[in-house]
Amino acid sequence: MPLPLLALMLGVFCVGTAEVVIAGILPEMSADLAVSIPTAGLLVTGYALGVTIGGPIITLLTTKWFRKGLLLTLMGVFIVGNVIAVLAPNYPTLMAARVFTSLSHGTFAAVAWHVAALMSPPDKQATAMAKIALGFNFANVLGSPIGTFIGQHFGWRATFGYVTAFAVLCLLLIVKFVPGALSTESDEGGEGGLSLREQMKVFRKGSLQLSMLITVLAQGAVFTTSTYLAPLLRDIGHFAPAMVGILLIVFGIGSVLGNILGGKAADANVMRGVLRAQSALLIALLVFWFAAPHQVPAAIALFLFGAAGFSIIPALQARILSVAAAAPALALSANVSAFNLGNGLGAWLGGATIDLGYDVRAVTLTAAIATAIALVLTVAMWARGRRELPEPAAAAALDDANTADAALARKS
Repeated sequence: MPLPLLALMLGVFCVGTAEVVIAGILPEMSADLAVSIPTAGLLVTGYALGVTIGGPIITLLTTKWFRKGLLLTLMGVFIVGNVIAVLAPNYPTLMAARVFTSLSHGTFAAVAWHVAALMSPPDKQATAMAKIALGFNFANVLGSPIGTFIGQHFGWRATFGYVTAFAVLCLLLIVKFVPGALSTESDEGGEGGLSLREQMKVFRKGSLQLSMLITVLAQGAVFTTSTYLAPLLRDIGHFAPAMVGILLIVFGIGSVLGNILGGKAADANVMRGVLRAQSALLIALLVFWFAAPHQVPAAIALFLFGAAGFSIIPALQARILSVAAAAPALALSANVSAFNLGNGLGAWLGGATIDLGYDVRAVTLTAAIATAIALVLTVAMWARGRRELPEPAAAAALDDANTADAALARKS
């Protein structure tokens, strides 16, 4: 991986780890801060709300900043927030630190994806964004388990110290390797040269609104199942508790592979990449439902679900980039919020399915229904686009803005 992309991926790994690592150290935080576990769990909710609401706002207010300076500022905010968390004397201070830290998350991820696209030729932009998204994969596969181990053995404050150390390393790598001449594209007529009102007009596009809805549904389908993987494997597959951790690593390996393949598919054709990723997810969920009671097939299905579930991320981000050339960073940041909304929707859908009296195996079918709806919307969006513009012209139109951005990056 090129060092500039490695620096950006490490930053995404940091923000992703900060979001999910709390789940593994809730008992330690609850005991030390003298609050209930549900109250400690609100630290996850507070962070997620900060990402969802704050990301687009921060992105909108910083569109005239040079990309490298913005990345460094955001990582500085992240570091300061985590240092405050390490030193927090009580729960309210820790909650404030979490919300403050979260304000950097959405914009950093969006700008990292945008910068990765700027530094890549048009036919490699989705692959570059997939490499950045690997940071989220590694946050779940490595960052959270390591942070949990540290928190359980050295205290929850040490977990925040561990995240801070990686963030400092990321900041140094950005200083060293990310090109400093990546501007707001104001000289190319990009979002840096637009007023706030003009940038907000990008959200009037029906194609962007529909793309973000598809993001919520597709990501929601993934989290409808992934939130309940442990009981699904234990109660339906009859795996021993010790095996569940190993199987989650299998899921993580599949997610890494799927991320890479999803990026390559989107590079070849964005819309076909989105359709293939969603079709693969639908098939994987149905296979998982059939295989869940049988251990070896269930393990294989879990791997396939991880691969299909995470192949949608670079494909959907590439789609957003193709329909929001006037304000790419803002649209990508809003789509990060859409992913977070999907996370919450998925967890709620899975819980609602179980509350209706179905066993935990049924969450895969609920997820399949959400995926099918997203797939139908994607097919309708693609068909509409093909009717409005012949395919060669449509492809050329979608590539124009990305080509200009890539040319700017190569000049810098």
